Amino acid sequence: MSAPMSAARFLQALHDEGLTVVTTPGWETHNRNHKGPWGPVHGVMIHHTVTGPKVDGVAICRHGYQALPGPLCHGVIRRDGSVHLVGYGRTNHAGNGDPDVLQAVIDEKALPTDNEATKDGNRHFYGFECENLGDGVDPWPAAQLDAIEKAAAAVCRVHGWDERSVIGHLEWQPGKSDPKGFTMASMRARIADRLDDKPKPGPKPGPRPKPYAPPAFPAGLAPGRAKPSARALQRVLKTTGFMPKATPEADNYGPVTEASVNRFHASHPQYRAAGKTYDPAIGPKGWAYLHRLAYGR
Repeated sequence: MSAPMSAARFLQALHDEGLTVVTTPGWETHNRNHKGPWGPVHGVMIHHTVTGPKVDGVAICRHGYQALPGPLCHGVIRRDGSVHLVGYGRTNHAGNGDPDVLQAVIDEKALPTDNEATKDGNRHFYGFECENLGDGVDPWPAAQLDAIEKAAAAVCRVHGWDERSVIGHLEWQPGKSDPKGFTMASMRARIADRLDDKPKPGPKPGPRPKPYAPPAFPAGLAPGRAKPSARALQRVLKTTGFMPKATPEADNYGPVTEASVNRFHASHPQYRAAGKTYDPAIGPKGWAYLHRLAYGR
C-alpha cells in the first residue's frame, strides 16, 4: 500500500528518468478529488487517446467531455515523447475494473482475465494517456514508446514497484482495447530492463594490508659507537631527507649521523630528549617514527 506522491515529487520523478515534461496551468490541483478518494495507489495504467495527429489530445485530456469531465489522466504522452501533465490526484481514466486484477497488481503477480467491473480504479492508479488512434494501424513512434517506458518506470521507482505494477486499460476493464498497437507484455519487459539498469556493485575490496611495523630498535645504538651498526639508521635518515644521500654508510654512529638525528629532532621535537636543544641520540620512539615516515603506507 502506497500513499500517492506529492505533485512536486511526481514531476521530479519524471525529470529524473530523463523525460521532457510540459506542465499545463494549475495541473497540480486539477483533479476529481471531490468525487472520491485518491489513494492508496497500487500501479500505473496505460491508455491510448483515440486521436489522430491533427487533434490536440492534451486539451481533450485536460478538459474532458460533457459526459466525462477532465482531467482524464495525469499525463499525456505525445508522439514526440514529451509528457504533458494535465492533472494530479483522482482523474477520470481507469473507471471501474476487476478486483482480482487489482489484487494481482498489489501482489505483483501474473494478471488474471478481467471479467468484472466493480472496483474503483481512478482511486488506485496513476494514468498516462498516449496519443494514438488506437486502430492497430496508427504507428507508435520509438520516442513515444521510450517515453511510456520511462514514465511508468519513474513512478515504479519511487514506490518500489516492479514492472507487474504497470497494466493497460484493456487488462483492467472488460471491453477496453487500449493501448492497441503494442503489447503490454512487451512494455513490461522494457520497464523491467529499465528498473534493473542500476549501477553494478564494484568488486569487493580485498583484505586490508597490515599496518607497517618498524624494525626493533637496536639496543645500545648511540653516538660514538660502532656496535650495533648505525647503517640502518643512516639509511632511514637519508630516505627521509635528514641526511645527505651522498653520505657513505658506516657502522660508526659518527658526527654526520649525530647532526642528521638532531635535524630530525628539530623537525619533530616531541622525540627530542626533554630540556635539550641539541639532541644527537635517537631513541626507540624516534626510531619507530622515522621508519614509519620512510616506509609506512
